[in-house]
Order: sequence, then structure tokens, then C-alpha cells
Amino acid sequence: MEPEPVLSRDARTGETRAQIGIEADAAAVDAAVRAADATRDALADRPRRAALLRAAAQAVEARADALIAAADAETALGVPRLTGELARVAYQFRFFAGIAEDGAYLGVVVDPPDPAAVPPRPELRRWKVPIGTVAVFAASNFPFAFSVPGGDTASALAAGCPVVVKAHPDHPETSELAAAAIRDAAVEVGLPADVLTLVHGRQAGVDLVRHPLISAVGFTGSIPGGRALFDLAAARPSPIPFYGELGSLNPVLITERTAAARGAETAAGLVASYTLGQGQFCTKPGLVLVPEGQAGDQLVATATEAAAAAVPGALLDARMREHFLAGFAARAALPGVRTLVEAAAAPTGDVPQAVRAGLLEVDADTLDGGELLEECFGPVTVLVRYRDMAGVEAVLARLGGNLTATLHAEPDEPDAARWISRLARFAGRVIFGGWPTGVAVAPAMTHGGPYPATTTPTTSVGGTAIDRWLRPVTFQTVPPELLQPELSHPS
Repeated sequence: MEPEPVLSRDARTGETRAQIGIEADAAAVDAAVRAADATRDALADRPRRAALLRAAAQAVEARADALIAAADAETALGVPRLTGELARVAYQFRFFAGIAEDGAYLGVVVDPPDPAAVPPRPELRRWKVPIGTVAVFAASNFPFAFSVPGGDTASALAAGCPVVVKAHPDHPETSELAAAAIRDAAVEVGLPADVLTLVHGRQAGVDLVRHPLISAVGFTGSIPGGRALFDLAAARPSPIPFYGELGSLNPVLITERTAAARGAETAAGLVASYTLGQGQFCTKPGLVLVPEGQAGDQLVATATEAAAAAVPGALLDARMREHFLAGFAARAALPGVRTLVEAAAAPTGDVPQAVRAGLLEVDADTLDGGELLEECFGPVTVLVRYRDMAGVEAVLARLGGNLTATLHAEPDEPDAARWISRLARFAGRVIFGGWPTGVAVAPAMTHGGPYPATTTPTTSVGGTAIDRWLRPVTFQTVPPELLQPELSHPS
């Protein structure tokens, strides 16, 4: 079978822009993995890795115009959004450069010998070492921050792991340009360019996960696609960790007091959050608990007006557009569901692929679960009207793992602390009085959560993201002079 061409398409029109290359066959994937794996010794130098990450930041900044132009054409996310996302990438590279340089992530522990311990304890020295060459799957909705130059790549390189990226088919040209920037940065600091290699194609992703030299996988995408790869990783003769971010509903609880005190403000914030980027954020609030009664009614009316006025826009590709419209229609047809604003195709002269945001409402007592409790990728959210907090609990009890959960309450409400604790049971990040869209790159950040939010209780954003690409090794009674300097200090 002839390899398929890799095509760059215009997200606004659906038209082909250019052929970037051809999809990688098994031989090409093998070559990319082996080339990357051969750089492991070169990446062992921590100062050199820090220099690489800083050079990568400078490289993407220097090529910002070309990167943003390609990404805007391929994703329709807009120049302002993409400019901010690329700035995040540069910050993230420098952030992980500092982590690599500092070395605290190594977690060095030295236990002196203790003959009196039961059993007697020999001298033990432990630290963390790179897990090996890793595969990173680029995300559709973040052509920079969760793709070739994204957090998985930055944290893996900081850990000392070479990276093979599987480009996303929605932005192949952007992927090639970003990969070239990082590879050139590697050469600039005296490292092999192959510390990062790039492959295209659906089957290439499967071959990548199965490759015996791949030691871990980072993935951001859909539940079906991620679960298929997760199962492949587990079924290998030597199973490997699969760090997948798969799906999240990101529930929001609005109390009656907040609806009465700040209903208009809260409604405006909600609509701005769930329509941001045409609802294509993994942290989009997809289910919102709103009280019954006058205050809740007014909040819903304000949200309905704002949603109806939201500017239509293109989704990332025609397939996602079709899935969004079909998903909205299926949810709107469920028993007890009321359509407040109908999502629909909204073609314009410049954007024939545009869609209009939707808004649905259902009573907590008649919420039948199923699709309403599953993520719908695109600009829609479901308002769930509850009578009392028992109704809230009944809904929350049916939720799976989530990246985020949000509480809009007044600080002096007697049950606020209890609800914060309750939301933390199934979410990796709990927000009070704000909105989940927007994930800061910071040491305390958690961008993960119980399955299906992620496949492991780890984060893909923030300093501890580096831990995914490391494994602990303990050295017992090894003379210090035979060890790395970080481990050789006297016990």
C-alpha cells in the first residue's frame, strides 16, 4: 500500500493548502525512534539540556511570524490566541530549563549505614534517572502548547529523555516548523538534532507505541483514541506508562446565594469560558449546576442571551464540526432536555465551516446521564437545575474523573468548605469563584485527575510534569567516587 500524503488544510474553508510530505511507514517510524534513542548519552548533561531548552525558547520566538501564520491557517484559532499560546511555549521551555538546572527534581536521598536497624541497613543512595526515549502525541486544539513544542516535549527533554513526536493531522505544517526550531536549537548548543524527531500518520502512532525502544507515552486527545493507545501500551511484551489526557466534563456548582448576589456576572463568565476558542479547551465547563427559583432563572436568562450573541467560528476540522453538531442534536433530543440556544452551522463568506454555540438545560431530577455526562467537544454546555443540595449530590455522585471542578459560592456560606472537599474527590484542580479555562504553568499546578481525565494521577502542566519521564534507582554500598556528583557527597 502506498503511503498517504500529509496534507495541510485550511480550517476555515476545508481546502487543501499544501502537501507537507507522506505518512511514516513502519521503517520510517523505526528510523525516527532509533535516531532519537541514539542521543540519550548526549542528553545526560544537565547544563546542556538547560541550554537546549533556553535555545528552543529563543528559536520559537525568532520564528513566531511563520509559526503563527501556519497555525492560524491550519486551526482557525486566530492570531491573538496563537500569539499568547506561543508566548506560553517560550515561557514553558525556560521554566523547565530552570528545573533541569536546579536538579531538585532528582529527589536525591542518602541513607547512611545503620547496623542496629532491623534488618541492618546498608548505605543507600537514591535518585531519579531518565526513563528512556518517549513518544509524544500532539493535540489538535493546542498546536503549540500541547503539541510539538509543548509541555510534554519540554518536560521530557528536561528529564533527559529524547522525544519522538507524532504530529497531529490538523496542523502538519505547524508541526514541521516547530520541530525544525527545536532541532536547530539542539545543534546550536552542541547536541544532536535528533533529540527530537517527528513522524506523521495514524498508523505511525500505533507503530510508535509498540516500538521496543519507546519507554513512555504522552497523549492529549479523545477518550476512544487515547484508550486504544493506552491498551496497546499495556499489551506490549514490556508494558510502558501511558500518560494520557482523555476527556473531562469540568462541572461547575453555582449556589443560590451566588446566583442572587452575582448572577449576571457569573452568567457572563460562564458563557465566555465555554465558548472560548469555540469550546475546544480540555477545561471547558461542560455541565453547570444552577439552582431553581428566581435567582437561578435570571442567571439562565442572562446566559441564554449571551450565548445567543456569541460570535460563530470554525472548529479545528470538518470531522470535529460534524461530531459537534451531531453530539448537540443527540443531547437536545434526550427526554427532559430543553434547548435554550441551538447549536448550528453558521457559514459566512470567510468562514464556511463556522458553527454557532449552543446551550441546553435539564432538571436534576430528570437527568438521565449518558451523553449529558460526557464531554461534547465544541461550544456547548448543559445547565442542570437543582432543587436542593441533595439534588446536587445526586448529580455529583454520577460523575467520573475530571481535570477541574468549580464552585461559585459566597466565602461565608456554611457548606462552602464541604463542597470544596467534595469536588476534590473527583477533580485534579478545584476552582473557587473563577473559571477552569486557562492552565497556569507553575510549580503547584495539577493538570490531571482520575480516569478518564487522565490515565494516571499525574500532571502534564507545571514542574512535577517532569516526574512522568523519570524512574528511581537506588545504589547500595557503591563507592561515592563511582557515582554521579549529585550522589557522591559523603553520607
